[in-house]
Amino acid sequence: MKRGLKNMKINSYLSFGGNCAEALNFYEKAFNVKAKIMRYGDAPAGDGYQPDEATKNLVMHAQFSLGSEEILFCDVPPGSDVNFGNGLSISVGFDNAGQAKSAFDALKVGGVVDMDLQETFWSKCFGTLTDKFGVNWMITLDSSNHN
Repeated sequence: MKRGLKNMKINSYLSFGGNCAEALNFYEKAFNVKAKIMRYGDAPAGDGYQPDEATKNLVMHAQFSLGSEEILFCDVPPGSDVNFGNGLSISVGFDNAGQAKSAFDALKVGGVVDMDLQETFWSKCFGTLTDKFGVNWMITLDSSNHN
Protein backbone atom coordinates (compact mmCIF):
# COMPACT_ATOMS: atom_id res chain seq x y z
CA MET A 1 0.00 0.00 0.00
CA LYS A 2 1.33 3.40 -1.02
CA ARG A 3 1.51 6.14 1.58
CA GLY A 4 -0.10 9.36 0.45
CA LEU A 5 1.49 12.74 0.92
CA LYS A 6 -1.75 14.71 0.96
CA ASN A 7 -1.03 16.54 4.20
CA MET A 8 2.41 17.77 3.21
CA LYS A 9 3.17 21.31 2.13
CA ILE A 10 6.26 22.59 0.33
CA ASN A 11 7.37 26.18 0.85
CA SER A 12 10.18 28.16 -0.68
CA TYR A 13 12.69 29.34 1.95
CA LEU A 14 15.07 32.07 0.80
CA SER A 15 18.22 32.82 2.79
CA PHE A 16 20.03 36.14 2.54
CA GLY A 17 23.45 37.32 3.66
CA GLY A 18 22.41 40.29 5.79
CA ASN A 19 20.02 42.07 3.43
CA CYS A 20 16.84 40.08 4.08
CA ALA A 21 14.96 43.10 5.49
CA GLU A 22 15.76 45.07 2.32
CA ALA A 23 14.60 42.15 0.17
CA LEU A 24 11.38 41.80 2.19
CA ASN A 25 10.59 45.48 1.72
CA PHE A 26 11.18 45.05 -2.03
CA TYR A 27 8.92 41.95 -2.23
CA GLU A 28 6.19 43.50 -0.06
CA LYS A 29 5.89 46.29 -2.63
CA ALA A 30 6.17 43.97 -5.65
CA PHE A 31 3.40 41.66 -4.45
CA ASN A 32 1.40 44.12 -2.32
CA VAL A 33 1.77 41.95 0.80
CA LYS A 34 2.92 42.40 4.39
CA ALA A 35 5.54 40.06 5.85
CA LYS A 36 5.62 38.75 9.41
CA ILE A 37 9.17 39.23 10.66
CA MET A 38 11.11 37.88 13.65
CA ARG A 39 14.66 39.10 14.19
CA TYR A 40 17.41 37.16 15.94
CA GLY A 41 17.17 39.64 18.83
CA ASP A 42 13.48 38.74 19.26
CA ALA A 43 14.27 35.13 20.14
CA PRO A 44 13.55 34.25 23.76
CA ALA A 45 16.58 34.17 26.01
CA GLY A 46 17.49 30.72 27.18
CA ASP A 47 19.60 27.74 26.38
CA GLY A 48 22.56 30.12 26.36
CA TYR A 49 21.51 31.74 23.07
CA GLN A 50 22.36 35.40 22.94
CA PRO A 51 22.86 36.99 19.50
CA ASP A 52 25.76 39.39 19.17
CA GLU A 53 25.32 42.99 18.04
CA ALA A 54 26.05 42.09 14.39
CA THR A 55 23.29 39.47 14.40
CA LYS A 56 20.46 40.72 16.62
CA ASN A 57 18.83 42.97 13.98
CA LEU A 58 19.08 40.40 11.19
CA VAL A 59 15.96 38.50 10.11
CA MET A 60 15.76 35.13 11.85
CA HIS A 61 12.50 34.17 10.13
CA ALA A 62 9.95 35.97 8.00
CA GLN A 63 7.06 34.94 5.82
CA PHE A 64 4.27 36.20 3.64
CA SER A 65 1.51 34.53 1.67
CA LEU A 66 0.94 34.59 -2.06
CA GLY A 67 -2.48 33.11 -2.51
CA SER A 68 -2.56 29.89 -0.51
CA GLU A 69 1.23 29.47 -0.53
CA GLU A 70 3.87 30.96 1.76
CA ILE A 71 7.37 32.13 0.99
CA LEU A 72 9.76 32.05 3.93
CA PHE A 73 12.90 34.14 4.46
CA CYS A 74 15.89 34.57 6.76
CA ASP A 75 19.35 36.05 7.05
CA VAL A 76 22.13 33.56 7.58
CA PRO A 77 24.43 34.39 10.50
CA PRO A 78 27.42 36.61 9.67
CA GLY A 79 30.27 34.65 8.14
CA SER A 80 27.96 32.25 6.30
CA ASP A 81 27.78 32.35 2.52
CA VAL A 82 24.62 32.57 0.42
CA ASN A 83 24.72 31.67 -3.26
CA PHE A 84 21.61 31.68 -5.42
CA GLY A 85 21.94 29.43 -8.43
CA ASN A 86 20.24 29.32 -11.77
CA GLY A 87 18.74 25.88 -11.16
CA LEU A 88 15.83 27.11 -9.06
CA SER A 89 13.11 29.69 -9.72
CA ILE A 90 10.07 30.76 -7.79
CA SER A 91 7.07 30.53 -10.08
CA VAL A 92 4.13 32.79 -9.25
CA GLY A 93 0.86 32.33 -11.13
CA PHE A 94 -1.64 35.15 -11.31
CA ASP A 95 -5.28 35.14 -12.33
CA ASN A 96 -5.08 38.71 -13.65
CA ALA A 97 -2.68 39.96 -16.35
CA GLY A 98 -2.48 43.42 -14.78
CA GLN A 99 -1.32 41.95 -11.46
CA ALA A 100 1.23 39.76 -13.26
CA LYS A 101 2.63 42.77 -15.13
CA SER A 102 2.72 44.90 -11.98
CA ALA A 103 4.67 42.26 -10.05
CA PHE A 104 7.03 41.63 -12.98
CA ASP A 105 7.72 45.34 -13.43
CA ALA A 106 8.45 45.76 -9.71
CA LEU A 107 10.70 42.68 -9.50
CA LYS A 108 12.78 43.65 -12.54
CA VAL A 109 13.95 46.97 -11.01
CA GLY A 110 17.70 46.56 -10.55
CA GLY A 111 17.52 43.00 -11.85
CA VAL A 112 17.97 41.22 -15.17
CA VAL A 113 15.08 40.23 -17.42
CA ASP A 114 15.70 36.86 -19.03
CA MET A 115 12.40 36.73 -20.92
CA ASP A 116 10.11 39.76 -20.97
CA LEU A 117 6.42 39.18 -20.37
CA GLN A 118 4.89 37.78 -23.52
CA GLU A 119 2.35 35.35 -24.86
CA THR A 120 3.52 31.74 -25.11
CA PHE A 121 1.78 28.58 -26.18
CA TRP A 122 1.05 27.76 -22.51
CA SER A 123 0.14 31.22 -21.22
CA LYS A 124 -1.16 34.56 -22.46
CA CYS A 125 1.43 36.23 -20.21
CA PHE A 126 4.74 34.69 -19.09
CA GLY A 127 8.18 36.09 -18.25
CA THR A 128 11.33 35.30 -16.28
CA LEU A 129 13.84 37.45 -14.47
CA THR A 130 16.53 37.50 -11.81
CA ASP A 131 15.87 40.23 -9.26
CA LYS A 132 18.49 42.52 -7.73
CA PHE A 133 19.00 40.02 -4.88
CA GLY A 134 19.84 37.17 -7.25
CA VAL A 135 16.49 35.36 -6.88
CA ASN A 136 15.05 33.84 -10.07
CA TRP A 137 11.34 34.42 -10.74
CA MET A 138 8.86 33.05 -13.26
CA ILE A 139 5.72 35.16 -13.56
CA THR A 140 2.77 33.65 -15.38
CA LEU A 141 -0.90 34.18 -16.03
CA ASP A 142 -2.94 31.06 -15.31
CA SER A 143 -3.77 29.60 -18.72
CA SER A 144 -7.50 29.54 -17.94
CA ASN A 145 -7.50 33.32 -17.38
CA HIS A 146 -7.03 35.82 -20.19
CA ASN A 147 -7.88 39.16 -18.59
